[in-house]
Amino acid sequence: MIDTTTGFGAFLFMLALAVLVHEPWRWAGYLLGRKLNPDDEIFIWVKSVSTALVAALAARLLLFPSGALAGIPLWLRLCAFAFGLIVFFLTERAAWKGVCAGAAVIAVAKLMLG
Repeated sequence: MIDTTTGFGAFLFMLALAVLVHEPWRWAGYLLGRKLNPDDEIFIWVKSVSTALVAALAARLLLFPSGALAGIPLWLRLCAFAFGLIVFFLTERAAWKGVCAGAAVIAVAKLMLG
């Protein structure tokens, strides 16, 4: 019998449990979703709402930051945002490149300013 409380047996037990919990839902989503049309009105609405939520979160982080970002001056956050936006539009709308560019501006400026 395999000991499922320690070592490799526990790992195998957790892996099997994760597969049993995850896979049926994954296949159900595939079977139910393959006939959906992503251009339907409901999906356009969902995309619009999710985009608005991301924009609101970005505005909140920019204008009313908390934590470590609160120590960054507003002018620097605005410059980083503008630079990230420029990089976003210049790189085929690659969001990760814009985010990395904005973060790099903040990191470099923070190092230079102290």
